[in-house]
Amino acid sequence: MNPRVIGPVIIGVALMSMLALMAVPMLIFGGTSMLFAGSGGTGCSSSNTAPTQAQPAEGASGKSIPSNYLYWYKKVGKQYNVPWVILAGIGTEESNNGQSKLPGVSSGQNGFGAAGPMQIGIGGASSNTWDQFKTAEDGKQPPSPYDPADAIASAAKYLIAHGVQNDPQGAIFAYNHADWYVQDVLNYANGYSSGGFAVTTAQQSAGSSTCTGNVVLASDNVPNSKAATAIDFAQQQMGKPYVWGATGPDSFDCSGLVMMAYRQAGISIARTSQQEWQTEKHIPQSQVQPGDLVFFAGSDGTPSAPGHVGLVIGKGKMIEAYATGTPVRVSTYGKPDSPAGDNKVVGFANPWSSSQVGSVAAGAAPPATATTPSAGAGAGKLKVVPGQPVPGLAPAKPKTTHG
Repeated sequence: MNPRVIGPVIIGVALMSMLALMAVPMLIFGGTSMLFAGSGGTGCSSSNTAPTQAQPAEGASGKSIPSNYLYWYKKVGKQYNVPWVILAGIGTEESNNGQSKLPGVSSGQNGFGAAGPMQIGIGGASSNTWDQFKTAEDGKQPPSPYDPADAIASAAKYLIAHGVQNDPQGAIFAYNHADWYVQDVLNYANGYSSGGFAVTTAQQSAGSSTCTGNVVLASDNVPNSKAATAIDFAQQQMGKPYVWGATGPDSFDCSGLVMMAYRQAGISIARTSQQEWQTEKHIPQSQVQPGDLVFFAGSDGTPSAPGHVGLVIGKGKMIEAYATGTPVRVSTYGKPDSPAGDNKVVGFANPWSSSQVGSVAAGAAPPATATTPSAGAGAGKLKVVPGQPVPGLAPAKPKTTHG
């Protein structure tokens, strides 16, 4: 896709490349199943039951992934059955996930004719592969190689055309004809498949108009991929109506929203705010991070059985399904000018570090049910018995008008 002019290579460099390839972890070269296991999941391997280790933000020690890029890597990966970690590895190698200031990333093209965050060829030495694979993934016309959604989807189609499902290494090599490039991409993919990345506030590229374009994260960093997936899902529901007892996809109550948000991350939490307060790990305010739950007494709840819950996004803000007549929105909490009922916090809880965070069989979407949301990144598979109702999905009757 973005071939580079490679001069004569001395024997020593060639040997080093061979040794580097031999050192790639067995997660990658031991077979393709582990790579494809993460194509629709949270970015954690099936053995990763502990909270993920966040990778440092942009710097010498590692890379970060903007939240809108993470959303599209996972959504496109699931849609096309291409491991999202490979897409993210390519995006990291090519443009640091759109964060690079080099020519051709946000406008124009580089010296080889490649453009956009995925450095897709639009002419020159890279040839014009964009016209063959261009896709209006986010619905905006015309498709643009600078739009993260369009670029990532087009890259996925290119990889499919070059056999990524059967030969990931070969497809990556086709994307850029260099062994070192394959090594770099697979190293990133290996780290991401174990949750080794930090999520940062979304980056907008020229021509972008994604459904996460109005990202509402109020924090610079999200602690891990599970929390990021939950927040990404909740963001996508903003503007949908509050309906008591609803768990999506067209409407939500407060506890239904946070339950389904964490379901996308492969974490099963209780159905009502009272049950969530009783079952999740309580944390002090000093330890609150984006992705935690914040509870309130609600219109007819109590401090011991709170009737309202929101999803913390940082800096004193949350996403909530508030009450009838108010759509899913961002609100402040715990402040004198917060909405009625949201100014007095009962407490906080942490779903992603509790003992309920079990292994996620990545790559599988949530079980199909009448209340399963139709959107959301990183859908994970819960521990359910095929053909049986999903535990906690049927809405129990809350004791509050908030839900």
